[in-house]
Formats: sequence, C-alpha cells, structure tokens
Amino acid sequence: MLATVALTGATGFIGRTLVRRLQSAGLRVRALVRPTSAAAPLPAGVERVPGSLQDAESLGRLVRGAQAVVHCAGAVRGASAGDFDPVNVEGVARLACATMAEPAPPAIVHLSSLAARHPELSAYAASKRVGEQALCAAPAWTVLRPPAVYGPGDRELLPLLRWMARGIAPMVGPRRGRFSLIYVDDLAEAVTRLVLMGGTGRVFELDDGQPSGYAMDDVVAAAERYRGRAIVRVPVPESLLGGLAWLNVVGARIRGRAPMLTPGKVREIFHPEWTCDNTALADATGWRPRIRLDEGLRRTLGGAAAGARTLEGVGSCRRTEIS
Repeated sequence: MLATVALTGATGFIGRTLVRRLQSAGLRVRALVRPTSAAAPLPAGVERVPGSLQDAESLGRLVRGAQAVVHCAGAVRGASAGDFDPVNVEGVARLACATMAEPAPPAIVHLSSLAARHPELSAYAASKRVGEQALCAAPAWTVLRPPAVYGPGDRELLPLLRWMARGIAPMVGPRRGRFSLIYVDDLAEAVTRLVLMGGTGRVFELDDGQPSGYAMDDVVAAAERYRGRAIVRVPVPESLLGGLAWLNVVGARIRGRAPMLTPGKVREIFHPEWTCDNTALADATGWRPRIRLDEGLRRTLGGAAAGARTLEGVGSCRRTEIS
C-alpha cells in the first residue's frame, strides 16, 4: 500500500507542481480542496477532501491515516493581520491539532516564507512567523522558508518577467539589495525529500544555489540573454511604489477585495537582504538545486507563452488561487 501524504494548497501554483512530484516518488496524495476550488483540475489519482483550514472536521478527514502532511496553503493578499491570520496562523494551529489527534501523528512539512525572518516588516511576514510557532505544538514538524518562487503558472513574479521579455524592466527594490530565487520544480523536490525523511524539528532555507543571490541587474541581464536584445531599465522609487500601494489598498477596500501591493509589501521589497544558504538543507537531505536563473527563465517564459496559446485555442479557462 502506498504511503499517503495529506496536502493543503494543492490547486495553487506550488501545490500543483508538488502533487506531480509526490506522485512520481510513489506517494499517494490526498488534497484538501476548498469549495471555491472544487472545479480546479488535479492530476489523476489525487483523493479530494472538501473543506477548508477553518473546518476542524475536514482537517481530521484530511490527515486520518496519513504518514505525512504538507502544508502548502497560505494567504498572500491583504493589508492587515485580519487578512492573514485566519489562514497563516489559525489554520496552521488547527492543522497541527488535527495531526495530534491521530494515534500515530504524521510529520508536517510546512511551507512558510523567507519573510518570516523579519516579522516587523508586514502583517504577512508577522503571520508567517507566528504560524511557524503555532506549528511547533505538533510532535513532528519541519519548516521550509523559500525565497521568491517562480515558474510557469506563477502570478507574482511572472508579470515582472513578462515586462522584461517585452523590453522594459521596472527596477524595484534597493539598488544594492540582494535576494535569492528558487524554481518551483527544485522547491517541490526539496519538499518531497523532507516528506520522506519525517519530522526534523528544524527550520530550513533554500535557494537555487547562486552564491550571494541576485541583484535586480542580474535578473535583467538574464532576461536580456533570453530575449537576445537589450532591455530598458526603469527605476521605480520607493516613494512612488509606496504611494501606489496606499492607493491600491484604498481601491481594494472599495471593491471589497484583498490587495496584493500594500505598504507592508513595499517594505518587504525594499529590504536590502533576502539571500539564503542551502548548506543545512543539503547536509540533512542530500538535496541540491538543479535549475539556475537562465534555464528557469526559459522554462517560465516559454511555458507561459505555450499556456497562452493553449488558452487561445480552447477559448477560456477558470483561474485558481493558492488555497
């Protein structure tokens, strides 16, 4: 009988890739699916459990008899603790409680965020840090803090990369700032290895192996190599982005929607140091990243273009969010 992995966030950008990787490792996937994502496609063989992180009964069904749990779901849009905490804090606590009710509690691998390093920057970052602390009540756990994740289907970095592919690069962030990146397939491989290990009681960071990370100029240079032509760099001052963030928050409130660009997000963007070190994760699991930026851009932008052509052929497609 195949080992069962319970998964939240299976219909999101990272979750879809993770489902395929877990299945390729010979694992059976059971996914929590919100009512709003019920029509979202999932690979064959995935067992669906209708419910949400707010519903303790559905979480109990999700983890029952599972050998491991991967918590991939997260709230990423919002401006206040009230937008983030119900999912990123309370949802994690409920999931931990559900595992503790099992006779043999499964180990939890929790995909947090590198933003949890600096909870003072934003309500999102604070919610990710407190969510990590809530997880520690579980008997067996591992926290993984990825940096910016990209790949086909991404909604956060892909618009910026598409602008670069068209020849315009908005230069956001501090001039001397450094940051790490990770391609989604490499992240899925790291999670799978942690699942197979069981709980470690540790917090790991990971990236694509680029020493000292990247500056924005490095990303633009890679996009120029992909494009085969120069790209115009357009500086975006922090004051301008901050003003746009406030306007976006006001507009989102009027429309009754959760904003993506907020003053807190601007503080995250302009924080000067977001680089990672793979040493601890590699020593513990043997994992090594395979996809560097040039190859990742080729796969991301090529995959996005192929996806757009497919959508043109079929007419329309329902979009899904990370659950």
